[in-house]
Amino acid sequence: MKQVVVISGKGGTGKTIITASFAALSENKVIADCDVDAADLHLLLHPEIIERHEFRSGKTAYINKEICQQCHKCIDVCRFSAINEDYIVDSISCEGCGICSQICPTGAIKMEENISGEWFISETKYGPMVHAKLGVARENSGKLVTEVRQNAKRIAEEQCREYVIIDGPPGIGCPVIASLAYVDLALIVTEPTFSGIHDMGRVADVAKHFGVNTKVVINKYDINLNNTNAIKLFCETRNIEVLAQLPFSEEVNHSLINGIPVVEYSDTEISEEIINLWGNIKKS
Repeated sequence: MKQVVVISGKGGTGKTIITASFAALSENKVIADCDVDAADLHLLLHPEIIERHEFRSGKTAYINKEICQQCHKCIDVCRFSAINEDYIVDSISCEGCGICSQICPTGAIKMEENISGEWFISETKYGPMVHAKLGVARENSGKLVTEVRQNAKRIAEEQCREYVIIDGPPGIGCPVIASLAYVDLALIVTEPTFSGIHDMGRVADVAKHFGVNTKVVINKYDINLNNTNAIKLFCETRNIEVLAQLPFSEEVNHSLINGIPVVEYSDTEISEEIINLWGNIKKS
C-alpha cells in the first residue's frame, strides 16, 4: 500500500481538482480528504455517508449556577474575557486553560470536552472515502487530519487497497504536517505566480525537513512562462523532480460546475496530461 498526498503552499492552485482526477483514474484505493478546515473534495466525488463520528478536542468551561456564589474570582482571573457579568461562558472566547475551574472556591466550574467537528466514512463511485468537517472556530485540525488518515489507512489495509490518495490542506501549518507523516510521496501543486513560487518553497522545506519524497506539478504553466522557468530552476537546485506541467484549460471550470472530475468530463489535453501524470506517479 502506498500513501500519496497532494498538497500546495497556498490555496487555489488546483490541488483538489488533481486529487479528484487521481481518485477517478486509480482502480484500487481509499480516498482521504484531509483539508478539514475547508473540505471540498466531496463536491466532485459525491460521497454517500455510511458512518458518522463525533470529533472531540479541547475543553470549554461550564459554570453550574446552582452552586456558583458569584464571587467574581473567575471573571477577574480570565485573561480572555470569556466569562461575562451574568457568569455565562462564551465558548468562542474560552481557550480551555482551566484557571477559572482551579480558582473557583465552590467547584462550580467544570471543564467539558468540546465536540469540535465530525468525521465520516463514505462510499463513492470511485471507492471508499474518509473525510471530515471541523466546526467553526474550533481547534486541533491537525488532530482531526490524523483521525482521517488513520481510518483511511485502516480501511486500505483491511480491504487490501493499493493506494491511499490524500487531498492535503494548503499552507505549512499543523494540518499539513499531519498530512505528510509517513506518506510515500508528497505531490506539491503550484502555479506560476510570485505567491505560488514563494509558498511552494515553504512547503517544500517542510516536506524536506520530515524526509518526505517530494515532487512538483506546475498547474497552468502557460499563463506565465518566465515564472514557470523560475519554478523549474528552483526545483533543479533542490533536486526536486517536476512530474508534469499542466496547461490552463476552460474545461476545468466546466467540470467543476458540473461536479465531475475533469478526466471524466472531457477528453482534452488537460485530461491527457493528468492521465500521464498519474502514470508517472505509479512508476515512481
